[in-house]
Amino acid sequence: MNEAEIAAGLPTTPHYQYAQHVGRQLFVAGQVPQAADGSIVATGNPHAQANQCLANLSKLLAVHGFAMPDIRRLVVYVVGEQADLAAAWRAVTEYFGGQVPPATLLGIACLGHAEQVVEIDATVIKA
Repeated sequence: MNEAEIAAGLPTTPHYQYAQHVGRQLFVAGQVPQAADGSIVATGNPHAQANQCLANLSKLLAVHGFAMPDIRRLVVYVVGEQADLAAAWRAVTEYFGGQVPPATLLGIACLGHAEQVVEIDATVIKA
């Protein structure tokens, strides 16, 4: 964790590194729906949680000198039923204005926080 990420509004996470910049690539840890204070936002709402994950991802990219167009691949993890996956995907497509990078949408059993139903991972490379 570095001070620039905290200053950008990402929560403090002890013993956890959000990203590592190597050459033209940014290795990103999965982004969770946390507010700056570390709380999980929008418990049980996959659409709102996906939006928060993407907002956090955008902040993280900016801190490291990257931008959303540098995303080459997304993986969206969603806990729940088909309707929950659809709600999270709707948020992703809205966020990207219908121009989503190559992506995988996965339904899973659980994530790292009890209230968390969405996590988004990205492969990020500058052209």
